Amino acid sequence: MRAALARIDPVWMVLVGIASVQLGAAFAKDLFATTTPVATAWLRLCFSTLIFLTFARPRVRGRTPREWVIVGSYGVALAGMNWAIYESFARIPIGVAVTVEFLGPLAVAVAGSRRARDLIWVGLAALGVALLGLQPIDPDWVGLGLALLAGALWAAYILLAGPTGRHFEGVSGVTVASLIGVVMLAVPALTLGSPVINLHVLGVALAVGLLSSVIPYGLEMVALRRMRPGLFGILMSLEPGAAALFALLVLGESLTWIECAAMACVVVASVGATRARRASEPPLID
Repeated sequence: MRAALARIDPVWMVLVGIASVQLGAAFAKDLFATTTPVATAWLRLCFSTLIFLTFARPRVRGRTPREWVIVGSYGVALAGMNWAIYESFARIPIGVAVTVEFLGPLAVAVAGSRRARDLIWVGLAALGVALLGLQPIDPDWVGLGLALLAGALWAAYILLAGPTGRHFEGVSGVTVASLIGVVMLAVPALTLGSPVINLHVLGVALAVGLLSSVIPYGLEMVALRRMRPGLFGILMSLEPGAAALFALLVLGESLTWIECAAMACVVVASVGATRARRASEPPLID
């Protein structure tokens, strides 16, 4: 299996991973007519954690308090990000939610920069979000706020990934973090609203766990060994467009021209910020 993946262009791996994540998001939203968003997020984490545990046996003994703080924070960011974006999906179109959420990774990309040109990308992203308030109907500010919260937690997730990977080998870090997320969301998932958990819900949640967590994470891990982070970031900028496409195909969700313009602003800002960072990257050494 590993030898077969090694023959595939890493760009295609990332693109398949993006498509997998957003197809899973559309299937997840389709469950909201049956069960609650928080229950869907919890079940996704449950199944992805079980699958990760079949490949990893994380070492828990002998860990320092600092290591537990790092992986615990990583788990909180992971669980909170999933909960917030699913609650956002329940209120606004997926394409709009992912566009706003993408401000988190964009903020990480431009954080600490002292170049005036990077302010252009920040301003363009801000323009994109401002456009969402110019629609002829009142925007759902709760949905937009939840998407923004998901973006902030995504930024935290990105920043914590490095320290977690340095202290927890292989996929053991994300496995422990996912397990922490399962425990964290268990009570709200089973008590808030009127969650329905039947065979249909379990089957779709299993598919969502595979599509949105296991498949993309595995492909990205392999791809990043052979790809510069800058190129990876540029490809990830396609996430909002992929989200809108699969929401249209699976759920019939369409976007207004204002929402499409807002998405284009954020995507272009993300590509511009990532290209600026990519220019300073050292050559890739296999």
